[in-house]
Amino acid sequence: MLKTDLTQWIGRAHHDYAVFGETAAVRLAATIGFDAGQAGDVMPLLSHWCAFTPNVDTTELSTDGHPKLGGFLPPVHLERRMWAGGTLTFHAPLHIGARLTRRSEIKSITEKEGVIGPMLFVSVAHAIFEDDLLCVEETQDIVYLNIPQIFVPPKSKPVPSKPDMIEAVAVAEPLLFRFSAITFNAHRIHYDLPYAQSVEKYPGLVVHGPLQAMLLLRAAMGHSGRDVRKFQFRGIHPMFHFDDMHLFGETREDGMKLCTGLVDGHQGMQANTIWEE
Repeated sequence: MLKTDLTQWIGRAHHDYAVFGETAAVRLAATIGFDAGQAGDVMPLLSHWCAFTPNVDTTELSTDGHPKLGGFLPPVHLERRMWAGGTLTFHAPLHIGARLTRRSEIKSITEKEGVIGPMLFVSVAHAIFEDDLLCVEETQDIVYLNIPQIFVPPKSKPVPSKPDMIEAVAVAEPLLFRFSAITFNAHRIHYDLPYAQSVEKYPGLVVHGPLQAMLLLRAAMGHSGRDVRKFQFRGIHPMFHFDDMHLFGETREDGMKLCTGLVDGHQGMQANTIWEE
């Protein structure tokens, strides 16, 4: 039983409608290097995150920049919110300029006691359609925590010692600002350094989880030359704007095992792909 009764939010559903147009494609390409494309072309995988954005009024944002809770998402009592990870299955391509529908449902709310204190996990299932065709199924895992008095890094996991793929990423403040802009994400830990350091106690600006996921998936597809049927990712250690972040990949028979991280250092995000058959 949850200490705070949020069970009434389980099963809550919501519909969103969006178009990922040519302008959005150009801005995504300028930010992280995807091909821009024209109307009717296939959207890059994961670019639907730039279509379905939190378009609430600015007056409806919380102090941290996230939309206020208590609407679709439950009114969690913990102050720090993070996109912990997700799983996506790609059934059919989405297209630039097409009208898209996203059906979302809260599947579970789970409260746990971790090493750093109470943790609350909210799992949201999304189904994304182009016309009446189901194209993407996605589960998004959101975690809520207390804001600590000081930053205590999680237990580190080393990056692969002999990866098949390793790529450097030029992480800097303009990249984080642009990704916040194209996803319309006002969470201040990604662009407001005084807030990130003084309020949420991070040592630097935090590299977005979805940005790391996009970079890993693009690198895996570029390295292998193969299409992806399923993609799973989870954050295990925050990455910051001053980190010399790299992308690592280990080839398997059915896909790639991936992570972001520091050379001879710790991992940031872990991910796995399964190739299209």
